Amino acid sequence: MFHRLTTDTLNWILIIGVVLFVIEIAFFHGGMIFSALFAGVFIYIGWKHYHELWGKIIFWLGTVGLLLSVLNMLAVRFFIIAAVIFFFVQYSKSKKEGAHVKPILPGHQEVITDPLVKVETLFDHRVFDDQKTAETAYQWRDINIHGAFGDRVIDLSNTVLPEDTAIISIRHIVGNITIYVPYEVDVSIHHSSVFGRAHILGKHHLNLMNQSFHYQTPGYDQARTRVKVVTSILSGDIEVTRI
Repeated sequence: MFHRLTTDTLNWILIIGVVLFVIEIAFFHGGMIFSALFAGVFIYIGWKHYHELWGKIIFWLGTVGLLLSVLNMLAVRFFIIAAVIFFFVQYSKSKKEGAHVKPILPGHQEVITDPLVKVETLFDHRVFDDQKTAETAYQWRDINIHGAFGDRVIDLSNTVLPEDTAIISIRHIVGNITIYVPYEVDVSIHHSSVFGRAHILGKHHLNLMNQSFHYQTPGYDQARTRVKVVTSILSGDIEVTRI
């Protein structure tokens, strides 16, 4: 049922959870976080001396204390409430919609137009905010960035790529990545994601859960001008499209 959870919805849940976690540290003097750390010390000491009776007692006291501390955190309570609400909403929808089965005909295969692409290093490192390449012509420079929240849009049609390998490396936490690649450019893309979806030149991954993949166009190894894309993201979608 949770495969119906959209990436944007999951991103908002993660962002709100992080905000609640920060609020608990800043305004509630750590809240239950320090209690959880204290219980963790009890668990460690008890485990080291678990062969003795007092070690067993300390270990299980720490385990119970850690469980209670975690369940009383604002962020954890929010995640539990969000999961319960989502479950009931999706259950209500499933009762109305019913299941749809799409048969796969013999000899029928999904048409893959052109495998993979990625590019850039024209961005600053930003924790928050969206970023995109200029809508007018710009000089190409390799991209190696990391960020926390926001979308990244890279349009390679407005620049002249070098007769070499153009590099795009993006490490991100929450947000979407979109890359537009000219038709005549060969590309290679290596993407890893904890949660999200991928649409790569006609190839679709609709439910990425702690996965990685690598695609490249057929002429990539022999091409003089080519683009190498390496991306990693905690939660978000990636789309590579010809333009």
